[in-house]
Amino acid sequence: MSSYFEERAPCCGTHFWILLSMCSAFVLFAAITSGLSLGLLSFSQVDLEVLVKAGQPKIQKNAAKIMSIVKNEHLLLCTLLIAKSMALEGVSVFLEKMFPEWLSVLIAATILGLTAEIIPQALCSQYGLSVGAAMSPFVRVLMMVFFPIAYPLSKLLDWLFGKGHTALLGRAELKTLVHLHAIEAGKGGELSLHETRIIAGALDLTQKTAKDAMTPISETFSLDINSKLDMHTMGLIMSIGHSRIPVYSGKQTNIVGIILVKNLIFCHHEDEMPIKFMTIRRVPRVGEDWPLYDILNQFKKGQSHMAVVLKCGGNIRTAATGHCPSFEPGDHFRISTDASNWHSQETEYYSATLKSVMHREGDSDLLQRRSEQPDASSSFENLESLSTEVEEVIGIITLEDVMEELLQIYWMKLINMLMSIKISESN
Repeated sequence: MSSYFEERAPCCGTHFWILLSMCSAFVLFAAITSGLSLGLLSFSQVDLEVLVKAGQPKIQKNAAKIMSIVKNEHLLLCTLLIAKSMALEGVSVFLEKMFPEWLSVLIAATILGLTAEIIPQALCSQYGLSVGAAMSPFVRVLMMVFFPIAYPLSKLLDWLFGKGHTALLGRAELKTLVHLHAIEAGKGGELSLHETRIIAGALDLTQKTAKDAMTPISETFSLDINSKLDMHTMGLIMSIGHSRIPVYSGKQTNIVGIILVKNLIFCHHEDEMPIKFMTIRRVPRVGEDWPLYDILNQFKKGQSHMAVVLKCGGNIRTAATGHCPSFEPGDHFRISTDASNWHSQETEYYSATLKSVMHREGDSDLLQRRSEQPDASSSFENLESLSTEVEEVIGIITLEDVMEELLQIYWMKLINMLMSIKISESN
């Protein structure tokens, strides 16, 4: 029997066709293992999990079939490569028995390379999921057959190179991937320009800080606490169109709180009521290096839609934590609606700074009378002072500012503004 395979088989004889059939079987086996090694190992666990959870029903089924196989990458790799190597060695032996040495080398380099390497890998690179799912029972059998050899080798690879870790994309990579999936990129994506902008804005939200989205304090419309709500002031407030107006004491960087424009409905410009007798709400403080995502989470709590941005550096720290000031719980206040008589004892004051300002302005008697009233609607709260020696206000940030960064609509607004200016100039 051994001499049967040792002698070169004459062409077109029975011996020749037997060797050719066995050689073809080994080539087919090598082609299958070669294609599967590329098709299966091209999928990571993350890719398969995404397909299982978000793919089409057929794709979900195929991904679920191969997920357990791909889980141990080194064992799968060793199994397929060992099987492929054995098949190719068998092919080379049979070719030597069928053809001269020079012809065997030529066949192995051309026909065998084409049929056992190039075509299978080209096919599985495009249809790897479908082919891998269809051949998953065959792969499981191979893993059982070659387990005694493949398992020790896979453990050696784990020790040398570590186990296959899940490769997750970073923020910059995800952002680039989203842009590549946009319709405008011309690569067959389905995402519109607005969708890609929103996704990119959400990814950038933790990287951008309050300083990037705030309005500088020099460009902010605010009112002095000692100013009066006369016709001129009321006209300015209405022309600005803001729903909340910051209030400062002494200088613009010393913000003591905010007033709600909707409360001015009870005010008459003839009364010229001082702003310090209005209901002033405490405004939260955030540091300039606060991520916008954290600020958005604070705004979502509903305590305020506006915050003061403080400069972080030097002595700009809170005494309690040693860090930049942050939103504090319990910053929700009642609104006093009785503004018809601004000397009424029902007027509410919320700020310790406001209290000190009124003392400087000679209203300490009024404050004393309020604190002694047993049935007063609210008493003075112990709020932190807004002394400019401790806090340096550099800007104002609102929920709208954060949403503009999220939705990436700033440049759209700028373009629309420039276009409107150009149209007005042309007219």
